Amino acid sequence: MANQYVDLRTLKFLLYKVHNVQEILELERYAEYDKESIEMLLNSVKDFSDKELFPYFREMDEKPAYYKNGEIVVHPQVNKYMKAAGEMGIIAGSFTYEEGGMQLPQMALHASVFIQEAANNNLPGYVGLTVGSAELITHFGNKELNRIYVPKMLEGIWGGTMCLTEPQAGSSLSDILTSATPDGDSYKINGQKIFISGGDYQGAENIVHLVLARIKGAPAGTKGISLFVVPKKRPTVEGGLARNDVTTVADFQKMGQRGYCTTHLFFGDNDDCIGWLVGEPHQGLKYMFLMMNGARIGVGRGAAAIATAAYQASLNYANERPQGRKLTSTGKKNANESQTLIINHADVRRMLFLQKAISEGSLSLILLAAKYHDISLASTNKEEREKYKLLLEIMTPVVKTYPSEMGRVAVDNGVQVLGGYGFCSDYILQQYLRDIRIFALYEGTTGIQSQDLLGRKISMNNGKALKLVLAEIKNTIEASLEYESLVPYANKLTDKLELTQEVLKSLMGFTMKGDFERFLADATPFMEFFSNILIGWLWLDIAKVAQNAIETENKENHPDFYKSKIHTMQFYFKYELPKTTGLAEILMDNKQALTIGTDKEVFI
Repeated sequence: MANQYVDLRTLKFLLYKVHNVQEILELERYAEYDKESIEMLLNSVKDFSDKELFPYFREMDEKPAYYKNGEIVVHPQVNKYMKAAGEMGIIAGSFTYEEGGMQLPQMALHASVFIQEAANNNLPGYVGLTVGSAELITHFGNKELNRIYVPKMLEGIWGGTMCLTEPQAGSSLSDILTSATPDGDSYKINGQKIFISGGDYQGAENIVHLVLARIKGAPAGTKGISLFVVPKKRPTVEGGLARNDVTTVADFQKMGQRGYCTTHLFFGDNDDCIGWLVGEPHQGLKYMFLMMNGARIGVGRGAAAIATAAYQASLNYANERPQGRKLTSTGKKNANESQTLIINHADVRRMLFLQKAISEGSLSLILLAAKYHDISLASTNKEEREKYKLLLEIMTPVVKTYPSEMGRVAVDNGVQVLGGYGFCSDYILQQYLRDIRIFALYEGTTGIQSQDLLGRKISMNNGKALKLVLAEIKNTIEASLEYESLVPYANKLTDKLELTQEVLKSLMGFTMKGDFERFLADATPFMEFFSNILIGWLWLDIAKVAQNAIETENKENHPDFYKSKIHTMQFYFKYELPKTTGLAEILMDNKQALTIGTDKEVFI
């Protein structure tokens, strides 16, 4: 049972062979690591997840977090996991040695967290928010903030959050009202925040909130937002902790991720909430969004992990469930034959292949983004750092969105594989479907990510980031042409690159006319179009590596494993990639967009 949520062979194949983590390990920043140490990390995390995460997954859904007497009651495993994550270095993984961290490559870190999220997507979020808030302090906080807060956060003794959203503002952060009034070396904080993941829970010694607020007299809009450390309990001069007037007033009850608490917080109800400025005034949104890019990759990773676990569960069911009989060559069924396993039915296989194509393609996308991050951070060549920073920038909205949106489609197909049983609480697929739905909302909705991609990233630096991505795709196409069996697919992808240029030329026509509303009206269809092509590129790359392995390695080294990758690429090119043609038709329709305001009310 414990081995059914992830396929380590595929994870390691993508990490070692497709994306070649060895290139990253040769960078000076990661000189302490080699393939053996990464292998040891992944295996130990898998063993830990088998014992401490997966066995509690369903129980945390059945006994969700809830609000009682001013605090959030969570499953006991939350505190146990936080402590273990601190002891094992899971929280400290991305931090430098000087910060008390392990200085792990992002590729290895994302691979290890992916395993945990596939095992139990409720628990790693508590660590993820602690990591994100501690990173903000280490990047922008002064020495005193680093000294007081970071060590205990990395040890898992104190948790952390990022507090952005307010009831009246939602995703429009320019409308936040939480205020910060200067009070000596600190500030009095007053306001409220909603949807704060891991915002408070019973048994936590302290929660360190990173809060966006507006200093009295600050400019309107996003330019006037600052960032503050606001702990639930503030340290005293004697070395203890004192209440800091941060009040938990509710926990949102959700359709999924029910073991991962989502709180409503009030700050300063009694005018005694103290916060400390992080960095410079009015730079809070800039600081927060530097960390948000990492959080968005984490969201995509979590969705990919859920889709992977759901695929493993539905594949296992299909291999065990007998139902119906196979069609004979005459198109009829022989009622005298024994029932066949449902995995032998063509439509069930179609659904399984779709799940496999989406989940493994998403994982490949995550690891590629992690590689770009590692190079942009650790390369000694300035031009190379800038190149991969741009690649990471343009890929980030896709990395967040594709696994979240298409992962949900994959899990939905997993439910369908089980038929009526998929809808029953006795089986785990319905939980995966409920859990994954939130990921398209986390850290900026699909619509926001789509507008970021089309409105900012595509044209960024005069289109340089886009040119770099297209060059990477062309490199894969050229390498694939060396294998006769892959030539047709390389040619198909070439055609899609030409179609991309046509679509962008058509869309840019609106910007030339100054019609930016029309330009962005179909940003979400463009996200789907562009993502589909990027995943096609990654599957061609996977097939290229697999084909090379078949031709060069010992034939006893998993030939069926490599053939399965090639077959899944072929499936993707037949069933998924052609969808870009219809999307292109939508995007190149130059008539008035039907979603932009009309002369009369149409929603009647």
